[in-house]
Amino acid sequence: MKTSSGAKTEAPLSIQVVYAQADEAWLKTLSVAPGTTVGQALSDSGFAQEFPACTAEASLAVGLYGQVCSSDRILADGDRIEIYRPLVFDPMESRRRRAQHRKAFMIKARNRPKRRKAKMAAALAAGASSENG
Repeated sequence: MKTSSGAKTEAPLSIQVVYAQADEAWLKTLSVAPGTTVGQALSDSGFAQEFPACTAEASLAVGLYGQVCSSDRILADGDRIEIYRPLVFDPMESRRRRAQHRKAFMIKARNRPKRRKAKMAAALAAGASSENG
């Protein structure tokens, strides 16, 4: 049967909202109307009620499948909204500390003679020929 009105009814979109913590992950599957934005879906998901400490902080960083996006982005069917936690440490500072640690344990003897590949190969070849002969 056809409806008397000319308006098309669009099927609702199925999306997921994900928030990963250190020990567990929170996942909510929603059915939203076409044209819904990321911000609207977040408010519909109940994330603020479930994690009030996270929403009290600065604005949340969100993304779709690992790509950071704004809260006014319009969703498509099958999208997964990911809510990102703030960093606990500065990545550059952590990298510097690892480099210093590696450097501290890479101690070479400065007076050790350098080994040259050609000399080593020649010595190995001479040893192999004496065994065969």
